[in-house]
Amino acid sequence: MPHQMLRMIDANLDRSSEGLRVLEDVARFLLNNAELSQRLRTLRHDLARETKSLRIGLLSQRDSEHDIGHPYHIPPGERELNMKTTSLQGSLDLVTANAKRVEESLRVIEEIAKLPEISSMLNSASFEQARFALYTLERDLISLISRQDKIERMPGLYVILDRQFLAGRDELDIAKQIIEGGASVIQLRDKQSKKGELLLIAQKLKELCSQASVLFIINDYLDLAMAVDADGLHIGQEDLPLPVVRRELPIDKIVGCSVTTLSQAKKAQSEGADYIAVGSIFPTATKKEAIAVGVDTLKKLKRIASVSLVAIGGINQNNVVEVVTAGADAVAVISSVLGEKDVRGAVQKLVAKMNLVKE
Repeated sequence: MPHQMLRMIDANLDRSSEGLRVLEDVARFLLNNAELSQRLRTLRHDLARETKSLRIGLLSQRDSEHDIGHPYHIPPGERELNMKTTSLQGSLDLVTANAKRVEESLRVIEEIAKLPEISSMLNSASFEQARFALYTLERDLISLISRQDKIERMPGLYVILDRQFLAGRDELDIAKQIIEGGASVIQLRDKQSKKGELLLIAQKLKELCSQASVLFIINDYLDLAMAVDADGLHIGQEDLPLPVVRRELPIDKIVGCSVTTLSQAKKAQSEGADYIAVGSIFPTATKKEAIAVGVDTLKKLKRIASVSLVAIGGINQNNVVEVVTAGADAVAVISSVLGEKDVRGAVQKLVAKMNLVKE
């Protein structure tokens, strides 16, 4: 076998192995996702096994010092991507760059393996399969990073835009005031309107929220959430089962679940909820049948929860500090914002009080 071919195979194997290791560590440390990390590790080990018989020959032809692709021969500005992996875009760039690096390397080896003098030692189809497997892994990594970014943007004021409570007021105008006031999340809730009417409203709200980098959540309706590409879906105990929602909803979307007890919270967490809405914390006129669970339940949940906690029910200017102090990552409100004449001002006051606790 020509030594040039061995050097090409060696360089591309190293490149693919290094890229896979970066992706594996992203899954492990950034996403804390054991399943995805294992899939990447398996792919890396499979490639190593596929080329095990060539290992000594490859090493014998390695000449990094005189390789024109060595960093010493590359202009300084092209040596690294200089990415900030703590940011969303930095993380996405990290995954994309390394996935492409691996995919390109696998394609090179795949083509070389088709040559008559190489085909008896390397199976071209194995590298093709690995490349296609990586396309899926890249998609899953990108989606999960996007989902994690949404989860990290959850803390703050979570305003439920209840159309029945609005009683005919313009949803977009109210939503603009909510956004200007500093809310982190807007949820659209409507138990009565027809889906066709709700779809048009949801599309406009989604666009508005996207422009302002505010999360947009749909209450109850999985089909509507998917139709408008909402950031997520919120469900209750009597809605579609959480595992079904998690299976059907794209993996970059977040799912929240309402709970009133610790056992419900544990179940929701184990079934894939990205956040848990606990309440009603206090008695509320918005949902008169709701049983107030108090801040003690919130405190207990905080000790066992590994996902974000959203407190809901009867929260207002007078008790929001107590709720945040008890451990709420976000606070969901309806009447304390929508019931005020100055919606923007009501949001600003609540956000200011929440921020004081966090400082």
